Amino acid sequence: MMNIKKEDIEKSNSWPFVEAKKILKERKEYIEKKGKIILQTGYGPSGLPHIGTFGEVARTSMIVNALNYLTDLPKEIITFSDDLDGLRKVPDNVPNKDTLEKNLHKSLTNIPDPFGKFSSFGEHNNEMLKNFLDKFNFNYKFMSSTNLYKSGFFNSTLKKILDNYDGIMDIIIPTLGKERQKTYSPFLPICNDTGKVLEIPILEIDKKSSSLVFDNNGKKLKTSILDGSCKLQWKVDWAMRWYTLDIDFEMYGKDLIESAILSTKIIKLLGKNNPLGFAYELFLDDKGEKISKSKGNGVTIDEWLNYASPESLSLFMYQSPKRAKKLYKEIVPKAVDEYLDLIEKSKKQDTRELLLNPLWHVHNGKIPFEDNIMSFSMLLNLVETSNASSEEILWKFVKNYRKDIDKKNFPIFNNLIKYSIKYFNDVVKKNKIYKKPNNKELKALLDLIYTLENCTDDMKPEDIQTEIYTTGKNNGYKENLREWFKLIYEVVFGVENGPRLGFFINFFGRKEMITLIKEKIK
Repeated sequence: MMNIKKEDIEKSNSWPFVEAKKILKERKEYIEKKGKIILQTGYGPSGLPHIGTFGEVARTSMIVNALNYLTDLPKEIITFSDDLDGLRKVPDNVPNKDTLEKNLHKSLTNIPDPFGKFSSFGEHNNEMLKNFLDKFNFNYKFMSSTNLYKSGFFNSTLKKILDNYDGIMDIIIPTLGKERQKTYSPFLPICNDTGKVLEIPILEIDKKSSSLVFDNNGKKLKTSILDGSCKLQWKVDWAMRWYTLDIDFEMYGKDLIESAILSTKIIKLLGKNNPLGFAYELFLDDKGEKISKSKGNGVTIDEWLNYASPESLSLFMYQSPKRAKKLYKEIVPKAVDEYLDLIEKSKKQDTRELLLNPLWHVHNGKIPFEDNIMSFSMLLNLVETSNASSEEILWKFVKNYRKDIDKKNFPIFNNLIKYSIKYFNDVVKKNKIYKKPNNKELKALLDLIYTLENCTDDMKPEDIQTEIYTTGKNNGYKENLREWFKLIYEVVFGVENGPRLGFFINFFGRKEMITLIKEKIK
């Protein structure tokens, strides 16, 4: 572990350190009593795990890393799956939807797996979650709601909740509409005949036997609240988890703030203080809609890892957690380039600056050291302009520019080569729209060809860039050079934004660039 002065940590305002220091200060009494720090992340397996689920675990792990520099006490992340919950609607992104349709309202661990791989839909989604968390080497303890309810782990807290039934109803009922107030029950019986999780009103309470009598469509249904015969409604269930598992910290989406307020009131009624919370903004797809497990919109974990490194995804999760962010395939190159830029910045930073560098948190204090050969965005343009269909071909172009390069010494860039070919073929190709220049624009581009013909191969990238600027100014773009470069990018690369052209031409080749422009303006 990196040796850091206490004063540097105290002065760091990176959000993982801010949250870590809050946990140690505000949960001091509880932590000392337990001798450990417990953080929780939640997962509802009614749909396939999505990238937002990953984000919660990644960010919580960054806080644990910060805590490691502040205390030697053991830390534990519990990843809790609410898999005893009933399935309310069929997700869009699963096969054999009729299987799920027939089993609506049953517990997720009591519904056949539509993928045919596991004993239930809940188990399938739990395993998917664990598999992708394991890919990132997260240190976590998985817990299943079904297992904990049925094993009796929650029994003592369930009895306490029944003892405080009236107080809990006083907390929840004012937040409900008039019709819902008439039927609301914090306990949901699981029907022995159908396996469905029922939302029906309570008629009688027997605290001595820990049982309830429900009104099941006019018929009395008596059931125990223990050993998985009942589960709790969401807000009460959340408070029960905090209470039983002694949670010190939990992140949750902004859409759960109201739920957290009610769960806080309930745990206090039960006799404990609530854990510290951190409400993060939601992830949105390219249309600005919330990413949803049931819709399967946005980019998936597997898609991101097909196009970029795990570390670039962790970086995306680190940045501005309290600001809504769009998460779709087209943002991947920007995230990768930010990752590369931060590696470069880290080489010149002192300890305090490093603690503010997101990569310090992404890499647990061990930022990799590697020279940046070129940006991912430029590499994507090189894939197109070189017609590179394999890593070997792309490496040949790179070695034309850097003859002394040994790919064994550039593992990050070597992976970028692989990612760039996949990303270009899957994403960039289908989105390209090449602009047909009008007469004025054509004249400007012909002037650009003339300019490049009069440049020399030994010119520096900055000098080539200056010549391109001058050509634009001479063709009416003096007041808006952004439009000049946009024209070049749209005609030559089929996109609005592109690489710094002086550098790209120096790398790709002056004559090759002239040929490319001529091909595009035919």
